[in-house]
Amino acid sequence: MQPQGVRARTAERRRARRSGGVALAAGLASLCVAGAAAADPSELPPEVGYNYGETETARIAALGGGLRALGSSTSALFQNPANMAVTRVYHVTALGQIWPQASRQSYGAAAVDSIVSSTGIAGGLGGTWNQQDPDGTDRQYNDIRVGLAMPFGETFFVGATGRMLSLSQNGPGPLGTSRVSGGLRDERIVQAFTFDVGATLKPVPELALAVVGHNLTNTAEAFLPLMVGGGVGYGTREFGLEANVVLDTTTWGHTTARWMGGGEVLLGESVALRAGYRFDTGLDAHSVSGGAAYIDQRFSVDAAVRQTLGEYSATAIVFGFTLHIESTGLTPDPAAGF
Repeated sequence: MQPQGVRARTAERRRARRSGGVALAAGLASLCVAGAAAADPSELPPEVGYNYGETETARIAALGGGLRALGSSTSALFQNPANMAVTRVYHVTALGQIWPQASRQSYGAAAVDSIVSSTGIAGGLGGTWNQQDPDGTDRQYNDIRVGLAMPFGETFFVGATGRMLSLSQNGPGPLGTSRVSGGLRDERIVQAFTFDVGATLKPVPELALAVVGHNLTNTAEAFLPLMVGGGVGYGTREFGLEANVVLDTTTWGHTTARWMGGGEVLLGESVALRAGYRFDTGLDAHSVSGGAAYIDQRFSVDAAVRQTLGEYSATAIVFGFTLHIESTGLTPDPAAGF
């Protein structure tokens, strides 16, 4: 017969083993549930996460998606190429986007240089890798852009951006995984070139009026919707206000509009606070956004969050880091340029 103390310790070890087994089983079950949840396809329409194929920097997203009038630096490459020539900069940006509900992630880089040329001609290059809903639509695409802008004095600017889109979509269609419904699996269903053209008028330094045509070729391709956008903005060094409208003739089979507005303020020479709003008539959805940036002479860090409200509730988290090459002393003398 075992002593009473030994029996007590043995019973305690058995209870511990049973408790450990229960905890392990619960942990494995939670991991399985989490894995299944992570593998669930997005419940949102693909149009929400695709966001009309637009690439947004954190500043663009924070102002509701509209920065065609007051945009500059690498933001101009993606929204209005004319504005690359408005300011004298040499900026390199790393950027990213995460859309949890739409299961989308995007990462890329861009560079804009208006310093090297003594004539003020600006050039830009950018690209992003994008993945959307890998357990549903399973869309993956690369978006490459090359832009050029020219100033005409201090009041008028024009620019153009060439865009190459390469896209595959391997998810099941409405008939499941059938060959007919699923499309061309593991092949690029879009491999197309298009371009944007923009112009900006600044009758006074603080006021900007802009018009931009987006995706002006391949106008029948829904992944490259033909759009015309306009914006008006008023900005000083300390604050800016802008309103935009974009007409989309392709995505929904008829012309729809996106109305956007936002503002930003600079505090203490280094912190920018931003907020914006968007109404999308195609989705019949409202969005609110906000963001902040830390701006140094040598670099800047930006972040923004946009929340789509209502039936198509979705969050977009956008962030970026920009290096100001012109402040490093590594840029050549513009007088030696072309």
